[in-house]
Amino acid sequence: MLDSGLKVYLVVGVADMRKSINGLSILVQEQLDLDPSSGHLFAFCNRRRDMAKVLYWDCNGFCLWHKRLERER
Repeated sequence: MLDSGLKVYLVVGVADMRKSINGLSILVQEQLDLDPSSGHLFAFCNRRRDMAKVLYWDCNGFCLWHKRLERER
């Protein structure tokens, strides 16, 4: 279930999709000046916009969703 206070942050610009949880959480801290363990969703995309990653904190650790689009952007 999603919390009604949940926010989704779309990170403006291009993210290096080679980054994993640690690298993306540093981007959230440095670029957005936000706490990556706040429980909110942080979405990143690559230059071609055919890949997306979503980082979020889930009770006791980070989760990272990775989506690769095959046909459309």
